[in-house]
Amino acid sequence: MQKTPFKPGQTKQRIAGVEVKPLKPIVDERGFLMETLREDDDIFKGFGQAYVTAVNEGVVKAWHYHDDQIDNFICLVGHIKLVLYDCREDSPTYGMVNEFFIGERNPMLVQIPEKVLHGFKGISAPHSLILNLPNRPYNYDKPDEFRVDPHDNDVPYDWARKDG
Repeated sequence: MQKTPFKPGQTKQRIAGVEVKPLKPIVDERGFLMETLREDDDIFKGFGQAYVTAVNEGVVKAWHYHDDQIDNFICLVGHIKLVLYDCREDSPTYGMVNEFFIGERNPMLVQIPEKVLHGFKGISAPHSLILNLPNRPYNYDKPDEFRVDPHDNDVPYDWARKDG
């Protein structure tokens, strides 16, 4: 596959299997409460574990996919650019890229299906905190994680900031 740059907004279609749940903070003078994922949500696919990861501003944490794990990403602090690439040759959206800007001012859960490459870039200082609620626990003896270099690859995406 030839690497051609993804243009933001070039497609409004979502990669097959990707789900988005807008999150709604309930705000009062004490602060806020925000539900993220419930077992009675249509998109709930099971619970394996919960973990938080941090990304510093300007840093790219990419690419990886799972054979048998669904990720549910939520940016709790700051903002990230979350990018998905459908590398599943049998998918109707094979080769498609989706870009999501998620965080404090755009709270949402993005559900990433198995075998979809994904990664994110921190776009707020000093860092962003991401909560992941995967449907399977991490297997230390046999990790279900396959990595691709963030910049030297065949993914048609450039992590550089797009001014204009």
